Amino acid sequence: MKFCMITTFFGPHSFGGDAAYVDRLCQALCRRGHEVHVFYCVDAFNAVRGEHPLRAYEPTPGLHLHPLESGRGTLSPLATQTTGLPLFKSEALREVLDADDTDVVHFHNISLVGGPGVLGLGANRRAVRIMTAHEHWLICPMHLLWKYDRKPCDGASCVRCSIAGKRPPQVWRYTGAIERGLGHLDALLFPSRHALEEHERRGVGAWAPLVHLPYFLPDDWSRGIEDEEPEPRGRPYLAAAGRMVAMKGFQKLIPLMRNLPEADLRIAGTGPYEPTLRRLAEDLPNVHFEGLLGGPALARLFRGSRAVVVPSLFPETFGYVVLEAFATGTPVIVHEGGGALLETGQQSGGGLSYRTEAELLTAMRRMVHDEDLRAELASRGYSQRIGPWSETEHVHRYMELIAGHRQARDARASHRRDPAEPLIAAPRTGQAASTIRRTG
Repeated sequence: MKFCMITTFFGPHSFGGDAAYVDRLCQALCRRGHEVHVFYCVDAFNAVRGEHPLRAYEPTPGLHLHPLESGRGTLSPLATQTTGLPLFKSEALREVLDADDTDVVHFHNISLVGGPGVLGLGANRRAVRIMTAHEHWLICPMHLLWKYDRKPCDGASCVRCSIAGKRPPQVWRYTGAIERGLGHLDALLFPSRHALEEHERRGVGAWAPLVHLPYFLPDDWSRGIEDEEPEPRGRPYLAAAGRMVAMKGFQKLIPLMRNLPEADLRIAGTGPYEPTLRRLAEDLPNVHFEGLLGGPALARLFRGSRAVVVPSLFPETFGYVVLEAFATGTPVIVHEGGGALLETGQQSGGGLSYRTEAELLTAMRRMVHDEDLRAELASRGYSQRIGPWSETEHVHRYMELIAGHRQARDARASHRRDPAEPLIAAPRTGQAASTIRRTG
């Protein structure tokens, strides 16, 4: 089968997060003999990258990269942000979306590569069209339900929040563009039930069928790491990783190490908030910054730690770092205000959760000193990684979903539908809810 992935950031021009999932899905499909094409926006990456380095990236056989550069620089993503349309990228995207041999079009983070307008672009109506909501972009102009860059969203103040966040206006949000765009989808996928339910609560289930499909790690993500001889035991340490921005909550974690002198904290990642975090740690010899780590180096860091702390303050839609910790046999400590983190980190059985800084410090001490607790949580977390969050299970459910919708599309085509009839009727809220029960 031929797959087309459309996303804003990918490969060397990415920050992790949703791009990591797209990459892992592409590789999993290629390993199974499928042809995969990824279209992404270099203009958008250059517009927001700041000092973020390019990633080293080598595509796997069968994976074809299509970096989009309009020649208009920042004007291209700015125009899409304002209008919700692909505009300068339309010609390149239409070419693949018109192609008769494309079997599946999978949209991901489309905010700057085409906005909601890209969802209905193209003449190929036999291809299954799905989208994964990696963020809260469909219901939040700031993507993250993080208000004024300081607290979780507690009510609709979108215009003021966007101005405070220095985001260009998104006029299309008041035109029904999202509803029309989602009407072209066969399914809207969510990596956690928490994210799905948040979107359903805000009415998105009236526009597209909602499906829960968790993230996964490649079968070989930590292969070889498990067989390595453990490093000689030195000082125990806790690990943390992620893009260094305020909403990730590292500033809440670092000062607590003053009360845990018998252990170290090792933080992997980089980002615009890094200078502030380093200043917080200036007089803390047990806090160390590891820089931006790739897969094997990150796996080794996690494997040797007593636990991986995920202190996110905003509602994550999954929290990939939780799955990466579980893959190395390491439990997690997650913030209950981190959205899906409570679901993936604590309710899965692989970690502890906390609400206050006092509870966080207590959880950290327990992980450092209670070997039996740590081993039990690690075992439960690893069972998630090799079970429902495994590559095999994910690809099986993914292909099953596609097969069902291909069959439905073929059936509609065989009835010679009236060309004036909408491609996909917007389901009622009750229909979306039944989809959740069947697939969740």
